[in-house]
Amino acid sequence: MKSIVPVELIVSRIVLFRGEKVLIDRDLAELYEVSTKVLNQAVKRNMRRFPLDFMFQLTKGERNELVTNCDRFKTLKHSSVLPKAFTEQGVAMLSSVLSSDRAVEVNIAVMRAFVHLRRMVLSHADLARRLTEFEERMEEHDEHITAIFEAIRQLMTPADRPKKKIGFEVKEPKAIYGKSKR
Repeated sequence: MKSIVPVELIVSRIVLFRGEKVLIDRDLAELYEVSTKVLNQAVKRNMRRFPLDFMFQLTKGERNELVTNCDRFKTLKHSSVLPKAFTEQGVAMLSSVLSSDRAVEVNIAVMRAFVHLRRMVLSHADLARRLTEFEERMEEHDEHITAIFEAIRQLMTPADRPKKKIGFEVKEPKAIYGKSKR
């Protein structure tokens, strides 16, 4: 089934704040095709559904960092309103607050994006673990590898002794009966 919003688009909008992967209210509003004001009003009417581990408001410093690192937020630079950040659970909770068909479809896509991101992180962690194991095994075999390279270098070094001629040598025929043939 094709998603209403590509997972890659959502993943590109996920940012890291306070050790959490979050989506900013402005990005979510764009995905839901509502204004940021409408999204935040719906959240404000249902604040009990959004504890701090679901949603938090950015500080001025965090907003400035967001504006500096993400060009799409440059209009927030002089805004008096600080943006809200929604964790994966907060986005899931938004589906109970925003009940349009689009909101349901977007929430499904966002959940898939977070799962996709989690899988990527796990695969990178697995790759890092494998690389570390490989390096440790190479350290165990370091002496053997060094010996192999030394043997190859010795084979590549020319020997000091004279080379034997390969093939046969034609000699002058011996004189028969005192005369030589020519």
